[in-house]
Amino acid sequence: MQGRFGFKLNATDGKARTGVISTPRGEIRTPAFMPVGTAGTVKAMLPESVRATGADILLGNTYHLMLRPTAERIDRLGGLHKFMNWERPILTDSGGFQVMSLGALRKLDEDGVTFKSHIDGSKHRLTPERSMEIQQRLGSDIVMCFDECPALPADRERITESMRLSMRWAARSREAFGDRPGYALFGIQQGGLEEDLRAQSAEALRNIGFEGYAIGGLAVGEGQEAMFGVLDYAPDQLPADKPRYLMGVGKPDDIVGAVKRGIDMMDCVLPSRSGRTGQAFTRRGVVNIKNARHQDDPRPLDEDCTCPACANYSRAYLHHVFRAQEMISGMVLTWHNLHYFQEIMAGIRDAIAAGTFAEWEACFHTARANGDIEPL
Repeated sequence: MQGRFGFKLNATDGKARTGVISTPRGEIRTPAFMPVGTAGTVKAMLPESVRATGADILLGNTYHLMLRPTAERIDRLGGLHKFMNWERPILTDSGGFQVMSLGALRKLDEDGVTFKSHIDGSKHRLTPERSMEIQQRLGSDIVMCFDECPALPADRERITESMRLSMRWAARSREAFGDRPGYALFGIQQGGLEEDLRAQSAEALRNIGFEGYAIGGLAVGEGQEAMFGVLDYAPDQLPADKPRYLMGVGKPDDIVGAVKRGIDMMDCVLPSRSGRTGQAFTRRGVVNIKNARHQDDPRPLDEDCTCPACANYSRAYLHHVFRAQEMISGMVLTWHNLHYFQEIMAGIRDAIAAGTFAEWEACFHTARANGDIEPL
């Protein structure tokens, strides 16, 4: 690939930042929300439809792709971009979180992790070096270090051991990644909810040196208040001139709160997963389209939304196709959710550039507080 990876910060408003990540495959406007294409597809969406929502980058999953169809097969077929028909940037996670959450009979040691596939029970081995190899074979534009991510709550001793192991693995990931112009390797900060451990992790990562930095070990059961408590200081522990990525987040109010605290990139399966189960995110809160209250409602999901679901279909129709279990139901609601999440990001970027983020945030929360929010 021609060109290099870079990050330009264009404006700040408080701790909120807006800028551009440059890659040979295109620019990524920040703050950015990355739709999740776990197995080489954003479920219920065509790649061109995902792009039409405003997404600049997708996330792929190392764990799932290494198991099926395998990184080696994708490599032989021209890499993940060609394989899934997405020519813009792709970030892949390292597989560490999925090994923790999905891999059966996980055995952890200094060198790496041995686990059994959740698909067929076959045994696999992931190390920092193997994770880097897999992500290189996939052709990932942004590669994540291999790390160990314990579920919360966990005691301080467990968090400390895990963080220190992840930092040793980060150094090995950096060495295995090598010098690859145009591609980026992100380090992952760990340390649970402990500020001093987060500071130690950030120092270790800065000493190694990365093209970007992620905040890991959150959105794993600690709750929003505790997560925001960490984000009140964790982004400031990382280099200001590099992208900051909060992994696995989240709901719309999580996103807004994270940006307020200095985050540049986020990803989450929520908009697509919720779309497939009949839950739509709107400016006034959550709509559960399967509820009987919508069966005679001629209104769109959101009168101010321009996505295909809102432009072309009533709530009554969407209720009908979900109740009838028609394939179009998950397709149109996923499109709507992804469109709405990208509208949030566009609004945030414009507000930061104009110096009006606080006003934008107040309007965002007021609309939701005054809306008719249905339970997820």
